[in-house]
Amino acid sequence: MLLTLVIAYLLVTIAIGLMAAKRVKTSADFAIAGRGLPLVMIVTTTFATWFGSETVLGIPAKFVNSGLHGVVEDPFGAGTCLILVGMFFAGKLYKMNLLTIRDYYRERFGRGVEVACSLIIMLSYLGWVSAQVTALGLVFNLLSADAISVPVGMAIGVVSILAYTLFGGMWSVAVTDFIQMIILVGGLAILAVFAGHQAGGADKVIALAMSKDMFRFLPEPNVKDMLFFFAAAITMMLGSIPQQDVFQRVMSANSIHAATKGPVIGGICYILFAFVPMFLVTSALIIMPEQTAALLKDDPQKVLPTLVLEKMPFVMQVLFFGALLSAIKSTASATLLAPSVTFTENIWRQFRPRLGDKQELRTMRVTVLVFSACVLAYAIWMQGTSIYEMVSGAYQVTLVGAFVPLLAGLYWKRATTQGAVFSIVLGILAWVLFLVTPAGEDFPAQLSGILAAVVGMLVGSMGPQALRNTRASHHAH
Repeated sequence: MLLTLVIAYLLVTIAIGLMAAKRVKTSADFAIAGRGLPLVMIVTTTFATWFGSETVLGIPAKFVNSGLHGVVEDPFGAGTCLILVGMFFAGKLYKMNLLTIRDYYRERFGRGVEVACSLIIMLSYLGWVSAQVTALGLVFNLLSADAISVPVGMAIGVVSILAYTLFGGMWSVAVTDFIQMIILVGGLAILAVFAGHQAGGADKVIALAMSKDMFRFLPEPNVKDMLFFFAAAITMMLGSIPQQDVFQRVMSANSIHAATKGPVIGGICYILFAFVPMFLVTSALIIMPEQTAALLKDDPQKVLPTLVLEKMPFVMQVLFFGALLSAIKSTASATLLAPSVTFTENIWRQFRPRLGDKQELRTMRVTVLVFSACVLAYAIWMQGTSIYEMVSGAYQVTLVGAFVPLLAGLYWKRATTQGAVFSIVLGILAWVLFLVTPAGEDFPAQLSGILAAVVGMLVGSMGPQALRNTRASHHAH
């Protein structure tokens, strides 16, 4: 019965997405909803993109094991990212009227940097979308009591998201996000009240969390712990800024006011609301202690779904799985769309100059299809990796490769193309070096990458100038 209702819910969201697809006439409609979204929809789609499987399943699992200290990266880093985008990036980028964030790299640093950053960003999406697909597989597997295997569940999930993203692009994503957010926020809030009641009151849940020192946020006061804590914090905080999905939301706004305020409000709401799943999992420790302890050892991501399936009435189960699917689908549809638009606009166009808008739109749709197949294969291959790890891994590559050129390009007049190239190459080399050698155990790989990227930008941009000055003074003497 529950599975039937969940499938019915999927079909309804597909239908709504397809109705929204009627508004798609051009590739700009497909990519950025024709710049027609009001502030309230910018808030809901930024919030919805972030609020995915890792927020409902990954974050609470990590929180119960290592407290607030363990979830600095997401929700704290991730939510702060949206706030920073609204405050420092949205206004400048919105005025430039671009289709993708990669267009910015081309206008500021030329074709080579555009293609390099496009590839880096597309690569980062594999991990993020795979995390959503993995969660979908887990949901179908749990709901069918193992009758549907996780890989088959993943395939069903991908097809259901493709059904509307393929036709409606950003319009469908924005409209379905809006509806799914209402279900998500309402469903989880009611569940939290119910779980608190079952656990003997919210105060008992909070007292338990305090007794287990779960609210400790700062690391141990030693250099190594502090470095790793800082590196975890900036991974999503800065690594998600040069992402196409965030940019797409900013660019879809109907005014600069909506573009700058929307992400800030979305980010604050995200940080606050991420506490609800954490509260739910902590209450599971009181409601079903033995089972929770066993699941935490085996697969902590299953604590929340198991609590709902075994201890809550049917209505709550429908609410929870509706909310969970809303979270996953809103994130996955956004993250399938973003790399596909990037590929069409910034890589494919190098080989096939603009042919006309109809063909452009067709290319975007074919790319969405191909990328979905790659994601599904990758998710099946990565089975067993935690959702949280998949998501944080995805952002390290954009942090070390694409963030510094974006920041320097917008805020430092002397940044040059050579500086951007040096920054990308050094950032990625240092990051990979620390990842594959034991050095990464003592110093965080992503921190070494971003430091190298900054050095690359400074040396590459100022080196030639310094050389010319030295030569000039030499000739003068």
